[in-house]
Amino acid sequence: MRTMMFVATLPTLDPAGVAEIGAAVRANIKRAVKVSDEVLRDLLVALIAEGHVLIEDRPGVGKTALARALARSLEAEYARIQCTADLLPSDVIGTNVFNQRDARFEFHPGPVFANVVLVDEINRTSPKTQSGLLECMQEHRVTIDGQTHELARPFIVLATQNPTEYEGTYPLPEAQLDRFMVRVSLGYPSPADEAEMLADHAASDRVLELEPVTDVAMVRAAQAGAAELHASEEVRRYVVAVCTATRDDPRVEQGASPRAGLMLFRAAKAHAALEGRDHVLPDDVQALAPSVLGHRLMIAPDALGGGGAEAVVADALASVPAL
Repeated sequence: MRTMMFVATLPTLDPAGVAEIGAAVRANIKRAVKVSDEVLRDLLVALIAEGHVLIEDRPGVGKTALARALARSLEAEYARIQCTADLLPSDVIGTNVFNQRDARFEFHPGPVFANVVLVDEINRTSPKTQSGLLECMQEHRVTIDGQTHELARPFIVLATQNPTEYEGTYPLPEAQLDRFMVRVSLGYPSPADEAEMLADHAASDRVLELEPVTDVAMVRAAQAGAAELHASEEVRRYVVAVCTATRDDPRVEQGASPRAGLMLFRAAKAHAALEGRDHVLPDDVQALAPSVLGHRLMIAPDALGGGGAEAVVADALASVPAL
């Protein structure tokens, strides 16, 4: 007798529903954190596309508050990992501990088993610990002593690093950088926003006052809806052409990889869904290309004065005709 197998399918949201969730989360975060629309766009794109975010900026500009505000807006479990030189992989992913009373090993999960995980100053921990995040970020699971443990869904890592302070740090290798869908920089708020922030946060933590505007089940439905969004053959070829243009640029030692193209394609689909559209346009690709491709390019040493990765991506977009 043949055994029938039934695979549970996730509910999906249509683009209008995805856009509604995105608008609600965006407005809620802005009640507590002064952040640009572009940063929020990239953050929500990474969330809906099941990617991760690298935040490069100076201390004190609201990186931690942004992660906390996102988690509270989603009614999601939040965890923070403070990276130091002595941090071990087991401190991140968890470990098996022997229970003497029951004479057996028990798995004690690490902080990566939350929905929103802030990895603060990721370049201050050792490469061994950095690599411990690779399977988590790529496979959404961890393997310890031969046993595989699935992570929570949704799962998004927001990692921070200071771009101006390098003493005692371990630069992220290309393989680790490639796991981040987007790289953003918060920047300093405008004088008016900073003055308003002083008034708002003088008496209390505004993040703690946020109420959820959705939940993790709705986020998963939004992710499923964005993944099913229609993208034409022309759009796919456009993504490949943009990535190819970065590889052919003489200023670049290492251009955008096929994985970078896949990340850009997924990000464009999420962006279209957040805009309420049921199809992807070249405009979606162009909007996300700087944030998705910039940190994946390796600029030749003799071309560092030529505008950097941002100029390479801009020139690639300008040289490839949008279909």
